[in-house]
Amino acid sequence: MRGLIEISLRLRVAVVALALVLLVGGIGVIQRSPLDVFPEFAPPLVEIQTEAPGLSTAEVEILVSTPIENAVNGVIGLKTLRSKSVLGLSSVVLIFEPGVDLMRSRQLVQERLAIATPQLPAVSRPPVILSPLSSTSRVMKIGLSAKDMTQVELSTLARWTIRPRLMAVPGVANVAIWGQRDRQFQILADPNRLRDLRITLDEVVRVSRDAVTPAAGGFIDTPNQRLAITHPPAHQPT
Repeated sequence: MRGLIEISLRLRVAVVALALVLLVGGIGVIQRSPLDVFPEFAPPLVEIQTEAPGLSTAEVEILVSTPIENAVNGVIGLKTLRSKSVLGLSSVVLIFEPGVDLMRSRQLVQERLAIATPQLPAVSRPPVILSPLSSTSRVMKIGLSAKDMTQVELSTLARWTIRPRLMAVPGVANVAIWGQRDRQFQILADPNRLRDLRITLDEVVRVSRDAVTPAAGGFIDTPNQRLAITHPPAHQPT
């Protein structure tokens, strides 16, 4: 140790130059290092979200969350099963034992969801397994409120204006929107009028479905080309 100190004192310039080189190199390595440099401290988990527009919190709990819980309960390596039901949305979280293969667990959950999906209400959308994310991945939550805009207008602004701009920011992998209210066509049927016109409710449902379902419209031939005719869905934003 004494010899090393004596050499360092004699070669002071070389020692200072070497320290500067290490300092510059370290700064360059830190700038190129990934942000998630710490080991994952959260247990492996799988989150299932199911949208059920129009259902109350109690209906979501009984008709959506409970059937999904019963379907995925007992998956190999499952430690804790949690769920949260809000207006129009169900969230089921499966927490697995440490060291479990997350990709294999996701596959097992997907297989059980395929069996439970037909048992869900017709108004609910297919369950979606969220992408596997790091425990430090969610960095910001933004709330929107306005006095001169409805919730539907705020949802349209968030989906078609704010979300694309946030997704264009380098490093942003996903932008999730909670509490959105999409535009809807609501048909109110009067049983007395239906009876007078001799129209059944099934006919109203069928005609309404056909009105918003994209269908082929054929084509028009011109001297130079063939133009396809399409019927855009009625819910497409303009």
